[in-house]
Amino acid sequence: MHNLARLPEKEVEERIAIFQNTLQKNALDGALLTQNIDIYYLTGTLQNGVLFIPCTGAPCFFVRKSVKRAAFETSLEVQPLQKSKRMAEVLKEKYGVIHQLGLEKDVLPMGLAERYMKWFPQAKVVDVAFMLRLQRAVKSPYEIRQLQQAAKRVNEVVISIPHIIQENMTELELSAKIEYALRVQGNTGLFRMRGYNQELVLGMVSSGYAAATPTYFDGPAGGLGVSIVNPQSASMKPIKRGEPILIDISTVVEGYIIDQTRMAVLGELDSELVVAYEEAKKIIREMEKCGKPGVSWQTLYQKALAMAEKAGLKEHFMGFGDDQAKFVGHGVGLELDELPILANGFDQPLEVGMVIAIEPKFTFPDQGVVGIENTYLVTENGLESLTFANEDIIHIPVV
Repeated sequence: MHNLARLPEKEVEERIAIFQNTLQKNALDGALLTQNIDIYYLTGTLQNGVLFIPCTGAPCFFVRKSVKRAAFETSLEVQPLQKSKRMAEVLKEKYGVIHQLGLEKDVLPMGLAERYMKWFPQAKVVDVAFMLRLQRAVKSPYEIRQLQQAAKRVNEVVISIPHIIQENMTELELSAKIEYALRVQGNTGLFRMRGYNQELVLGMVSSGYAAATPTYFDGPAGGLGVSIVNPQSASMKPIKRGEPILIDISTVVEGYIIDQTRMAVLGELDSELVVAYEEAKKIIREMEKCGKPGVSWQTLYQKALAMAEKAGLKEHFMGFGDDQAKFVGHGVGLELDELPILANGFDQPLEVGMVIAIEPKFTFPDQGVVGIENTYLVTENGLESLTFANEDIIHIPVV
C-alpha cells in the first residue's frame, strides 16, 4: 500500500504483553485507549479509532478512518467502528462483561468518556494513563535507535549555526533556516505533547530580552512569538550582537523526538551570563553523575535547585520570579513531555531504558536566557548522552 517504514511487529507484541500484565496486576478486565500516540505505541498505526485491550487475549482496533490503511499498517485485528449502541453489543460479544475498565483520564475529553462508558454499562472506570506512560518511559532498543538518529540530525544543524546566523536577521528567519535544514532530512515539523493546551513548533529559538519574555508554555524560556495568539519562541525581533541566542531545538525520527539546547552569540557575551552558563554546565555534569537507576526523579531536581541556590542564581533558575518552571528535566519519546519528570513530588526511581532531556537554564529579564540541554539514556552505569553536539558557546565574529 505504501513504502513507509512500519513499526516492527515484535515491538507491538512486546508492548501489548507488558501492558496486559499491568492490567492483570491492577485487576482490570481491559482498557479502551483513544489518544493517538497511545494507540500508535500499541498498534503501529495512527489511524483514527479506539483500541480495546483485554487483560488477556487479542486486542482489537476499531477504526473510523482509514480502515484499509490501519489494516495494512498494524498486525492487530482491525474492525470498522460502529455506532454507539452496536459497539456495546460488539464489545460484549467479543470480550464479555467488563467490570473494571481502564481509560486515559488525563487526555480523554469528558463528553467522549461519557459516550464510551455507555459501551460498558457495568464497568467501573480506572485511570490507566500513568500506568501506560510509565511503560512508555522505558525505551526499547528500536526506540533508542530512532532517538540516536534524531540526535545526529540535530548535531548537523548545530555545526551549521555559524554559517546561518547573521547580525540583524530576525529570530523567525533563524528558526526558519533551522526548520528547513531539519525538514529536508525528513523531520515532520510536528512535536507532539500530552499536556493540555501545550503546543510547540521546533522548540525555543530566541535571543536577548525576547527569550526571557514569560509565556504560557511550561518551560524555563518563553519567547515573544510572532503574535499574541502565538506567544512563544521566535519573533520578528532582529538578533543583535552581544545577546545570548538560545537554540533549544528538537527533531523527529519515526515519531521519536530528541531535545537539545545550545547557545550562540554575535561577538561576546556579558560576563554575568557566561558565569551562569558555566553553572548550568556544572549542574548537568552533576546530573550525569547522580542519575543512576534507583535514584528518585525528585532527587535530581533537588540537587539542581541546591546548586543554583549555592551559586546565588536561584531566582533565575528555570525562569524568573512567578514564572519559574518547577522541574529540571522531562522524558522524551513519542511526545516531548513524557515521564520521567525531574521535579518535586515524583519519588519514582529512574529505571534502565528511561530517556530524559535535562535542561538547567537561567533567565535574566531584559538580558536573555542561558543554559544547556542534553537528552540522556538511563543505563545500568548511569546516564549516557544521546545528544553530542559541542557544548561551547558558539561565538560568531562580527565586523
